[in-house]
Amino acid sequence: MNIVEQVKQIAADARQAALAMARLSSGTKNTMLLKMAAALEVGTPQLIAENQKDLVAGRGKGLSPAMLDRLMLDQKRIASIANALREVAALPDPVGEVTRMWKRPNDLMVGKMRIPLGVIGIIYESRPNVTADAAALCLKAGNAVILRGGSEAIHSNLAIAAILQGVLKELGVPRAALSLIPFTEREGVLEMLKQEEFIDLIIPRGGESLIRFVVENSRIPVIKHYKGVCHVFVDQSADFDKAEQIIVNSKTQRPGVCNALETLLIHRDAAPLFVPRIAAALTALGVELRGDEEFRSYAPNAKPASEEDWQAEYLELILACRIVDDIDAAIDHINRYCSLHTESIITSDYGRAQRFIREVNSSCVMVNASTRFADGGELGLGAEIGISTTKLHSFGPMGLEDLTTTKFIVYGDGQVRG
Repeated sequence: MNIVEQVKQIAADARQAALAMARLSSGTKNTMLLKMAAALEVGTPQLIAENQKDLVAGRGKGLSPAMLDRLMLDQKRIASIANALREVAALPDPVGEVTRMWKRPNDLMVGKMRIPLGVIGIIYESRPNVTADAAALCLKAGNAVILRGGSEAIHSNLAIAAILQGVLKELGVPRAALSLIPFTEREGVLEMLKQEEFIDLIIPRGGESLIRFVVENSRIPVIKHYKGVCHVFVDQSADFDKAEQIIVNSKTQRPGVCNALETLLIHRDAAPLFVPRIAAALTALGVELRGDEEFRSYAPNAKPASEEDWQAEYLELILACRIVDDIDAAIDHINRYCSLHTESIITSDYGRAQRFIREVNSSCVMVNASTRFADGGELGLGAEIGISTTKLHSFGPMGLEDLTTTKFIVYGDGQVRG
């Protein structure tokens, strides 16, 4: 079969496998994940050998040291992947949960029950751990999953998938419940994105260019976020010690991730005292500040900010800074320039905190906390498949529950409609 035929067959087989996955008990799914974790640890020498092929090829292609580091597997990282599968096994199973029940005047009992989405396609780059992480989350939620990793990790991804598929076979679960597109040509991705008959949802994980390519070419609904332009607003009532600690953590702990701080807004009344303080702290940590004219009057070493800076996701130690008149101006700025990811207010005023939460339009809105908490694990989801800045059907970090949907269930006793 050619690539088009192979992808269509993979998708059709996954659709059939999804029916079997939806019937599995929580105990069977947990046993499956625990066996997968153990199998990965046993297969560590094989995984490292296959990963070496990707690393050699990556060096030959001139991949950056950072990319090679994300690609690399060693015994410690494989153990971490296995532990992540055990953590997913320990999470509550959302499938079958009745989320609400109500009685109608005719005595019908109506409710909503969580069910798997069906077949989920994951398109991702670089990190081989995503192969196991994404598979575990999708399978625990009763779905079938089709994985398409980046060409730079093809040997690693195939090796991980083969080990996981071996456990499916051992337990009598259809192998097609976990499929990996086995070729690297872009034609495979394009064909996968046409399979709306068989695939229910696409989740891309990677850079903005990958996500935009998927959105532009998919016939299937896509859960996405393009970038993280995250804000912190320092209100005039802010505790400056807390504000400094939160801003430093939000910006500098891991500047290259999507929940890192990119724009700092400071209330005009707080600026004379707070700007020199925070500018000194951030500059000492190697952060380049870009500010509007008023901010620079208190922080002369800051560079002038342009309109592009308010829209920038730097993913490095650069921070855009602006003085605003009040909370209204802060909310207006955020709702104009944000990417619907994560925003935080630093305040001692309950009313302004509540206004900020209600009126800011992003998927994670925080009070007196670092933007770095916008993460499934940190928010108590146990693990996440990604972050959505689309509002259908999920908004924010996506955990197991977000890999399900709900159906109506109705209990009657002979009622007929008049």
